Amino acid sequence: MPAPEGRITRGTTGLNRLRRSDRWSAHAPAVAQALAGPAPLAVDLGYGARPNTTLEWASWLRRVNPTVRVTGLEIDPERVVPGRDGVEFARGGFELAGLRPNLVRAFNVLRQYDEAEVHDAWHSVTSRLAPGGVFIEGTCDELGRRCCWLTLDADGPRTLTLAWHPGFTEHPSDLAERLPKALIHHNVPGEKIHALLALADECWDHAAGYAPYGNRIRWRAAGAALAERTAGAARPPRRPTRDNLLTVDWSLVAP
Repeated sequence: MPAPEGRITRGTTGLNRLRRSDRWSAHAPAVAQALAGPAPLAVDLGYGARPNTTLEWASWLRRVNPTVRVTGLEIDPERVVPGRDGVEFARGGFELAGLRPNLVRAFNVLRQYDEAEVHDAWHSVTSRLAPGGVFIEGTCDELGRRCCWLTLDADGPRTLTLAWHPGFTEHPSDLAERLPKALIHHNVPGEKIHALLALADECWDHAAGYAPYGNRIRWRAAGAALAERTAGAARPPRRPTRDNLLTVDWSLVAP
């Protein structure tokens, strides 16, 4: 087995902290495609001090494919726990412990690295994916109310998704402090991510007339306007969702 790549991070976690990403994973076409084969493998990389979020993720992924195998990896050997509820746990880092998974998730890991280290970490993971595999790399706040994540494949980043609780966010740009490490320092005038968040705020403000119907309905109106103004590069979900969601092409935000 290769030596673990990476370093021990804080390991902060909490029950259902990643619920917005979990719900998204259960409905995302990219995840469904990655897990379409028999007994696909999903790896939760850097699950932290407790394995709760890995176990929760596994239950959501089984809705996509009941035969999915799930392994949680932690670089800190003291955090590796015995397997339970059909989930295995092992020591590992960006080298993925020699596994070739179809799906990898790493939340609140690269946030604790320098931006200059991000691309090498991405490559370490994506180069070890099974053909057609997907890597989800993101960040969320301590209570999981605001989340941002990227999807990547063997060719690099594909999309950015923003997800937030409708009742605890005044504007879409409030998610800026939870952008992935590859973007968070680029949220300044003249950068694409700054322009996207400003446009999202503008569409949100223009949809104020929908406020009496609730923030979910208001965001559906704002998201439709945003999709039109970005020629479809920004894609709010077409179905009603519990979370306010926005997925955009990487080209719309890439530094």
